[in-house]
Amino acid sequence: MVKKSKATSIDVARRAGVSQSAVSRAFSRTPTQSGVSEETKKRIFKAAKELGYRPNAIARSLITQRSGIIALLFSYLDNQFYALALEKLCLELQEHGFRALVFMMPSTDQGVEETVTQLLEYQVDGIITASVELSSTLVDICVSQGIPVVMFNRSQDYEGISSVTTDNVAGGRMAARHLLATGHRKIALISGWERSSTSRDRCFGFEAELRDNQATVFAHEIGHFDLAKTRLATRKLFDQSVADRPDAVFIANDYMALEALSVLRHELGIDVPKDLSVIGFDDIPLTAFPEFALTTLRQPIDNMVHNSVRLINELVQDPSRSIEKIALAPRLIERRTVEFRRHR
Repeated sequence: MVKKSKATSIDVARRAGVSQSAVSRAFSRTPTQSGVSEETKKRIFKAAKELGYRPNAIARSLITQRSGIIALLFSYLDNQFYALALEKLCLELQEHGFRALVFMMPSTDQGVEETVTQLLEYQVDGIITASVELSSTLVDICVSQGIPVVMFNRSQDYEGISSVTTDNVAGGRMAARHLLATGHRKIALISGWERSSTSRDRCFGFEAELRDNQATVFAHEIGHFDLAKTRLATRKLFDQSVADRPDAVFIANDYMALEALSVLRHELGIDVPKDLSVIGFDDIPLTAFPEFALTTLRQPIDNMVHNSVRLINELVQDPSRSIEKIALAPRLIERRTVEFRRHR
């Protein structure tokens, strides 16, 4: 069977009665740069449909020196917050003419450098990292190769790297303030991975607010953003006599908080919120389900995604553009896992 030859942009140009460059501009991912009238576009698209023409993204990238690909770096997607973020980032990137290339990274900083070095071989136009920390060496590599990086829900102090986060310090303060205002005195903390900026900043704000109110963390365990370790941390804090255990706990994200609620209620038989108040961070959709009804701090995920894509697009278009570090305000969402305590 003889393979049918593919139509080219030259064929489309001839049929539409326009130049080849007009065809290329009409199919450009950046409409503001097309410079082709709507009437001419209709003629070009009609000719392309009749000929079965499809623009060649690879050939176009050789001309423009841009691949149109943004690498998305994630450590895990079982946390509903990051699964939602991935979907929203992909959709918004598409609206800006980009395609996402997703890389799953190690859950800690081990092996990250090797993976990032490999992804650079794909000639990506930019990188958005989520739940991934980058070393100064990796940042230097990206900057030296002119590849912009935007950190999503992470922040680092390196020069040349933009970030979009929630104001995690403020969120930690809000969690502590709410537990103090509702009469809690023995307030515990379950933190995430110690080298994560999100866990570090949330815990910093939480402890700072307690100190400002002449209080301290009653007990502290590390859940590492891991379900098995969160279960162990929960048992250490609460599998003891009522007199020795906390009356409230702030858990550094909802992913761990929902697992802790399961252990508390179904394994340890602790009534939340009658015996213990629990507050999380993120406001993933599951937290609103009646069986959880978790009080938490909401991250403005849509605004975070919008700003991340805006930044990476602007940096791709203008590499000399100044970096931005954006911290958006969280919001306390009160449900049914925090109860007012009365003390004699």
